[in-house]
Amino acid sequence: MKLGVAGLLPGDWRKIDREVTQKVRNAGFIGAQLFINRPLEAQNTDIQRVKDAYDASGLEVAQVNGWYEALVNPDDALRAQGVLGLQALARIARQVNAPTTYVRPGGLNPNGHWYAHPDNHSPATFERLVDSLKQVTVVAEREGMLLAIEGHVLSVLDTPQRVRDLLDAVASPALKFNTDPVNFYGSVRDVHDTRPVLNQLFDLLGADTVVGHAKDLALQDSLVVHIQEVIIGSGTLDYDLFLKRFQAYCPDAYLLIEHLPDEKVPLARQALLQKAGEVGVKISR
Repeated sequence: MKLGVAGLLPGDWRKIDREVTQKVRNAGFIGAQLFINRPLEAQNTDIQRVKDAYDASGLEVAQVNGWYEALVNPDDALRAQGVLGLQALARIARQVNAPTTYVRPGGLNPNGHWYAHPDNHSPATFERLVDSLKQVTVVAEREGMLLAIEGHVLSVLDTPQRVRDLLDAVASPALKFNTDPVNFYGSVRDVHDTRPVLNQLFDLLGADTVVGHAKDLALQDSLVVHIQEVIIGSGTLDYDLFLKRFQAYCPDAYLLIEHLPDEKVPLARQALLQKAGEVGVKISR
């Protein structure tokens, strides 16, 4: 598998230059996620310049991500904007030779697409997501681009089975899975023993997994359940099992370290490589 990072780059993608990409490459990563803030406004000249900056330092665009309106928005006009935004990202990903375009399923909480809302789990929300993705996959198939959708316990895709249901409903060869195991832990017992959820993710979705996100999780001491994302190796995720099963299905795919401030990324990288070495999994970097 390949070692990449979602981070270490400017918030404004247009400020990415060779100096920045060289620093990421020198930090021991062969790929980095490219996040496009407003994909519908992205200019081809800027896209090409950023691609040249990646190429010049020997850094790959590991995945293209970006902001777009929620694909499950009940307002059809706004949802249509989300569809157009994701279609634009798929085209950009092809321009920069990224292996995947990241897909955020979206949500109904006005404070953020990853936050809780009771209707995130309704049949109507699921059907809107299916409809949106059927429209996006038309473009992705034409571009030869893989869409990698992620789930989360707070989202419409709250279980591995729900993701499986989505892939089957959309039924496009362009729609695949972005595995991020930490996102699927919502109970105390699951956090104490992470193996059942990990195995379910790979049993149901391993053959459709094309990229992974790497982080860890831990329960916080509190009178309410609070599951915190933590640096790899400092939590309870069974990385031996995760890495072995990811390697079995995705030997050439990217595993991206994410959700860390820049100063903590080297610690996560070191811990990930140590875990991989312990279980005999080779990570290119």
